[in-house]
Amino acid sequence: MDLLNTLVDKGLRRELPTREEALAVLATSDDDLLDVVAAAGKVRRHWFGRRVKLNYLVNLKSGLCPEDCSYCSQRLGSTAGILKYTWLKPDEASQAAAAGLAGGAKRVCLVASGRGPTDRDVDRVSDTIKAIKDQNEGVEVCACLGLLSDGQAERLREAGADAYNHNLNTSEATYGDITTTHTYADRVDTVQKAHGAGLSACSGLIAGMGESDEDLVDVVYSLRELDPDSVPVNFLIPFEGTPLAKEWHLTPQRCLRILAMVRFVCPDVEVRIAGGREVHLRTMQPLALNLANSIFLGDYLTSEGQAGKADLEMIADAGFEVEGADQVTLPDHRAGGGCGSHADTGCGSHEGAGGCGSHADGGCGSHEGGGVCGSAPTAAAEQSEPGEVRSDLVAVRRRGAGTDLAPNA
Repeated sequence: MDLLNTLVDKGLRRELPTREEALAVLATSDDDLLDVVAAAGKVRRHWFGRRVKLNYLVNLKSGLCPEDCSYCSQRLGSTAGILKYTWLKPDEASQAAAAGLAGGAKRVCLVASGRGPTDRDVDRVSDTIKAIKDQNEGVEVCACLGLLSDGQAERLREAGADAYNHNLNTSEATYGDITTTHTYADRVDTVQKAHGAGLSACSGLIAGMGESDEDLVDVVYSLRELDPDSVPVNFLIPFEGTPLAKEWHLTPQRCLRILAMVRFVCPDVEVRIAGGREVHLRTMQPLALNLANSIFLGDYLTSEGQAGKADLEMIADAGFEVEGADQVTLPDHRAGGGCGSHADTGCGSHEGAGGCGSHADGGCGSHEGGGVCGSAPTAAAEQSEPGEVRSDLVAVRRRGAGTDLAPNA
């Protein structure tokens, strides 16, 4: 297929595909799907080998968010039966993080619901970062706290944060359809603040909210311009009790095409499969490792994920290996940079370390995962039609952070 040969050549050169080429990837047929995966897999292996980076979420503050993001179980007006609790103490958060690190994670993603942190909240999170780093040498820490005010990114950096996550989620043209309490421009501003403070910027999208192919390409091209080190790809989990509870548009094949498109547009950036992989990719998850080089281990913010042991077995069975703490995630030429829209050099022409934790579906106020994240599916998930609530596919998290039960890691 000439298209795929062209995209592989461009990916190996870090050259931006045309919008028409990106749209053509999403329009490929099921008969061509394995060819698409194989082509994008060549680009993934060129830049990342067969390594899979593991990330682990710690939900520092769950529920009761004043924002109205339609996809999020923690949103204003949500009736989803999720865990609700205020800030974890630093030692509680560090204990929760230790479970993920013991399971092989090299990055801990600290997430809190809400519009954005107060200065006191930044102090709290700074104490938590220090506690985690004091007890776990070499660990990477990403914060996801919502919209940042001036100076807050610098304070998080001084406290030891390595990265900051804030997802764009969808295209600028359709953003107002999913959220009204803040703007697309607010999100862009926060990513720029994080980047400007020297934090590794992490920003991604949510697929499956009824968007068009053009919307998906628009948001990925916008992400490339923002230059994040990490692009999390979330697949909407329609939580019962949220406005998008009946939006079931995704198939495993659709998810694979989306991941392939992201890889072609940002060939040497950390692409992470985030919220919803268990529900929507299902038995095709191992195939997706040929496209993405990063996943979350265990549970998400408000929903359950695949067992950590199953994640590790899946990675090994698919012929991949867990990235070690002593291995640098991104290629050498990206030390300090991101998805590389600068100087027309293509995705990731900067030299920059680390990717960041996307947090499972955009989350409350963009917080890494919010509540629409990957839950463990029941046996053989049936294909659902839009307009049908499938609460059987969404398992609310009842263990780990904010509970007395051991976490899933």
